[in-house]
Amino acid sequence: MVDSSHTGGRRVLGSRFVRGSLWACLFSLTIFLGISGGANAQTAPVPSAADAATPPDKVRQMMQLMQAPEVQTWMASQMKMAPAAAADDGGQMSVLSDLLAHARHHVEMVSDAAMDLPEEVEAADGIVDREIEPTGPGWIAVQGLTLLLIGTLAELLFRAATPRPRIRRTDVEEPAALHHAGANLFYRVIPAIVFAMATIVPLVAFSWPPISQAIAIAVAIALIATRFTISIGRMLVVLVTLPRADGERDISRAKALYWFRRSAVFAIYFAFGWVVIQIMEPLGFSVGSRLFVAYILGIGLFLIAVEAVWSRPTDGARHSTATAWFLTIYFLALWLLWVTGFMLLLWLGIYALLLPKVLRVATMAVRSLHQAEAGFLANRRMATVLLDRGVRAIIIAAAAVWMGRIMGFAADRMAAGDTMVDRITRGAIGGIVILLAADLLWHIVKAYINGKLIDSPLDASASDEEKAKRARLQTLLPIFRNIFAVVIAVIAILMVLSGLGIEIGPLIAGAGVVGVAVGFGAQTIVKDVISGMFYLWDDAFRVGEYIESGSHKGVVEAFSLRSVKLRHHRGPLTTVPFGELGAVKNLNRDWTIDKISLNVTYDTDLVKAKKVVKQIGQQLLDNPDFGPHIIETLKMKGVEQFGEFAIEIRLSMMTKPGEQFVIRRNALAMIRNAFKENGIEFAVPTVQVSGDGRDHEAMAAAARYAAQARAGGEPAA
Repeated sequence: MVDSSHTGGRRVLGSRFVRGSLWACLFSLTIFLGISGGANAQTAPVPSAADAATPPDKVRQMMQLMQAPEVQTWMASQMKMAPAAAADDGGQMSVLSDLLAHARHHVEMVSDAAMDLPEEVEAADGIVDREIEPTGPGWIAVQGLTLLLIGTLAELLFRAATPRPRIRRTDVEEPAALHHAGANLFYRVIPAIVFAMATIVPLVAFSWPPISQAIAIAVAIALIATRFTISIGRMLVVLVTLPRADGERDISRAKALYWFRRSAVFAIYFAFGWVVIQIMEPLGFSVGSRLFVAYILGIGLFLIAVEAVWSRPTDGARHSTATAWFLTIYFLALWLLWVTGFMLLLWLGIYALLLPKVLRVATMAVRSLHQAEAGFLANRRMATVLLDRGVRAIIIAAAAVWMGRIMGFAADRMAAGDTMVDRITRGAIGGIVILLAADLLWHIVKAYINGKLIDSPLDASASDEEKAKRARLQTLLPIFRNIFAVVIAVIAILMVLSGLGIEIGPLIAGAGVVGVAVGFGAQTIVKDVISGMFYLWDDAFRVGEYIESGSHKGVVEAFSLRSVKLRHHRGPLTTVPFGELGAVKNLNRDWTIDKISLNVTYDTDLVKAKKVVKQIGQQLLDNPDFGPHIIETLKMKGVEQFGEFAIEIRLSMMTKPGEQFVIRRNALAMIRNAFKENGIEFAVPTVQVSGDGRDHEAMAAAARYAAQARAGGEPAA
């Protein structure tokens, strides 16, 4: 209904513009001829009386044409609209006056058409009589009933032949309903497709008279649109009322059903109101009459919307009267904008009200499908992103294109127009499409990278090669994600500016100059970024590895473009710029060798000690907790040196990085017990004091010193 009124209004405005232009040209030509005649009167020879009495042939033809009754009638009708065109030509009317004049003429046109409506009804009745006279009203009625009922009958037969999915009503209130998303989609949409196909059959099978065929096509479109609206609405009610992962719902089922029923009533009323307007055109009704009927039917839309606002459910909360009054006034303002012909403002108001709600419902529906464990979007991140952002992109792009049509820009004009308004409109709509495409591309890239990060956790159950691969992914993918975000944003902005007619060459050159200046002014930051790129290129460290660099050491937790975060083993988190790292010691690559030094007495049997150490190494290999992490087990390398009071022997083992500390502690405990069982003693420093037996105090101090040394404590002074 809105579409018809908009089209009619645009045709009226277009015809007014053409007629106004013709009058302006004629007026300018008359003035030009008058001025030319006045200017040439001083120099041109005075015509004779015979010449003045005999006008040229073309002038006589024009005078005869101006005396024709139809031409005089047309000129009289145009004189009513002449003041607006004259005001435009004079340039004395402000923008507000133009708007008021536009509204006044639009209302006058509709009101004048309302006065002529009874005569047009009588004329339409005659057209209908002539239309049905050859075949008779009975056959036309049969065709109409077939068109109205065949879709419903076909859908009932399809439902009877197809088993209904077993979805209990209570399942909707439980998380188990998530498993029936695909079945619910099939049960809701496929019957609507059957209905649409069956409704089209009478249009093709019957031989319709010309006017009846136009009416039948409009009715079929309304029936199909209404049926799909109801099917999709029911499916959305199921989806938006499903519980989230935390068990909560975005909207209750009672509230969703309320808005579904009101929206269905609104859509059905709108569809068949549109049919009425479409029927009036082939029956000979004028544009003004069709607009008048559309505005009267629009009162019904206004009442439906107001009733929905005032009786809406609140889910236990207090009903907001202020909100209801605001929306009522808002709906009334939209209806007045429609009646006065301000279609651009009307659609801006409709978009501001409905577009956020439509996007929110679409997002909730896609999220519910994604959460379904048995649904077709389960565990398919890319499909979810494509559906979610794709639906949003389609909705916003369609709204932008429709807004362009409302502004009077057809596709061919927007593609080939050379005026500033054409270029701006083309650039604005193209910019919206570019931004939507960039948003879709960014979310696809982000979903892919995030999916890789989730699927590659740093756990201990993976093999060494798999751990290294996952650590590298955890390190590089976040960096690539940030880089992709910047690249996509910059390219999208440049494309939008180019589409708006802005030369981006100077911008790129200026950005290069600014970049050089910023580079000189921020050398430290540039140094950090470039150093980080080379660290990553050399694979110097990864997330989860323990590194040391100067006074900084810790486990690598995260990266940015210019710094790395190190978690010390005692807890503090240090952010170190790449430029300050310098040489990096990585303690988690490939393998590590741990060496142990032991002091034994000079009377120790070294061969026996070597066998004992070998046995301990074998026990470590056989231990299921230590064995998988040992590359070369504990072994005795030999005598390192002879000390003042002991023989120093060296032991070593090769383990996986980070595992040497636990294995070392257990190995030392096993060595102590094994040496004690085999009579191998650890050497400790002793002090021998000689005397005549009278210095008992010195001897006691020496005994205490030796006892503390054997116990491993610090000798007392």
